[in-house]
Amino acid sequence: MAALSDLLPVAAVRLDVRAADWREAIRAAGGLLTETGATTGAYTAEMIRNVEENGPYIVIAPGFAFAHARPSPAVHRTGLSWVRLEQPVEFGHASNDPVYLVVGLAAEDSGAHTAAMAALAKLLADPAAARALQEAADPEALRAVLAGETGKSGETAETGETGVAGERGARPPGGAAAVHKILTVCGNGVGTSLFLKNTLEQVLDRWGWARHVTVEATDTISAKGKASEAVAILTSREIARTLGEVGVPVTVVEDFTSGREVDRALRATYDV
Repeated sequence: MAALSDLLPVAAVRLDVRAADWREAIRAAGGLLTETGATTGAYTAEMIRNVEENGPYIVIAPGFAFAHARPSPAVHRTGLSWVRLEQPVEFGHASNDPVYLVVGLAAEDSGAHTAAMAALAKLLADPAAARALQEAADPEALRAVLAGETGKSGETAETGETGVAGERGARPPGGAAAVHKILTVCGNGVGTSLFLKNTLEQVLDRWGWARHVTVEATDTISAKGKASEAVAILTSREIARTLGEVGVPVTVVEDFTSGREVDRALRATYDV
């Protein structure tokens, strides 16, 4: 599994970039992917088209957009780009606008970057690390935060009212032998759904339910076919509209890096 430092070279980092709107912000992130050899220029157009077709679901946390598209011939290798905007821009997200940070992802497939996405999700959920990323003076300082050399508080996202479900007497779903599945869904199954999957898995670990509930990140098309295997779907508001009625509860999560919000969603799913 590739680490963050493997996927994000210094040359793919730009700080205090001017962008007139969300399309220019994505073009800045896409341009860096092209300059560093991860993609052709066509991939930038695919990232923009993804938002035009699916809405601003890529804005997965306050101020943070994770720009990406499906794996395609325009992707030469898996890579990341990092654009911190001089002035934030509106993407049209009801809760998480305006955006000051755009991270671009080019993925060859749905697996090679999983570890890097989990590491980035944990950093963004850590208040001290998120602040250090926002305040980094140059690309080298930013990469030092990403490498865990500075800025981390060691804290994790808050889980909710009491922290661990076991403290309230909650039992594993369906008994000790049962294994349930929850789907986290995004437009392409390679980017934002992985952030939500990581946050949900952290909450399940704290609950002591990791052995009893598996989490699968997937795309909208696959989710419709896999819904019958799951007890619930967690996703963004825009993707929930796209999915429609799939036969299982669909819960909207606004901040994909918030342990507190995902904890509430899990409690609602199991009436804990």
